[in-house]
Amino acid sequence: MRNSTPVEQRIDERARRFLATSPAGGAKAKLTEFVVFGLKQGWACIFGAALLAVLMAARLWYPDGAGLARNDFLTVAAVVIQVLMVAFKLETLRELRVIVLFHLVGTVMELFKTDMGSWSYEAEGVLRIGAVPLFSGFMYAAVGSYMVRVYRLFDLKFAAYPRRWITAILASAIYANFFTHHYIWDLRWVLLAAVVLVFGRCVMHFRVFRREFRMPLVASFLLVALFIWLAENIATWSGAWLYPSQMDGWHPVGLEKLVAWFLLMIISVVLVAWVYKPQPPETGTTSRPEVSPAAVP
Repeated sequence: MRNSTPVEQRIDERARRFLATSPAGGAKAKLTEFVVFGLKQGWACIFGAALLAVLMAARLWYPDGAGLARNDFLTVAAVVIQVLMVAFKLETLRELRVIVLFHLVGTVMELFKTDMGSWSYEAEGVLRIGAVPLFSGFMYAAVGSYMVRVYRLFDLKFAAYPRRWITAILASAIYANFFTHHYIWDLRWVLLAAVVLVFGRCVMHFRVFRREFRMPLVASFLLVALFIWLAENIATWSGAWLYPSQMDGWHPVGLEKLVAWFLLMIISVVLVAWVYKPQPPETGTTSRPEVSPAAVP
């Protein structure tokens, strides 16, 4: 695996020794690739999965009369998770830079959106800025953690990747629209068309175990947005935050939020490209045309 941490290198070496005798063709080979794909995805999601587990546990078992407010507990837990990720070399310091940037970009948006009433948090605890508890930024950081980890776990390469300055302009316009649509026209559909125009020709190549697969990059944006939407449903069920329509009782987040998460994926990809410059597939590499059974951004 490219740019792996020492822990991941050891895991990868042991896994390859274990899988060395597995068949190279047939149904068992396909099953092996599928299992390895799932394990790598789970490993890439470790930050977000740990944070979701804490959110659910706090919803189910955190005592109402505790001396530490639940939101403050969630902030402390998120900090501990991040520290452990770096201390146990599950993330590199280089990756931590982009994860912190995700945190800052997300917190700025949270401050504005909560002020506009787009969603709200319980007004409790002291570890917050205004109405925004500090753990909220870590939810964006979890997306950043997944993005940088999946990039190297699957050795991602990109055919016909657009010029990075063009993607930076597009990402800036998307981020600005999250704010400006409260005052002027909402340009999300124009921006969606721009995403298809800019990224439509790009094909992502990724290696699972022995074989390389490929997928249109726009399709991977949609699939990852879907998984984030599912995680958002878990988070709102846990009471981490609520949309206005959920105040009188929880219900699943509307599918229209998929558009917002899809657009947020563009910002995420541009930020990750700051750490890992997108590389083209190696000349002469054979790749299978099928699409993976799950999302790889």
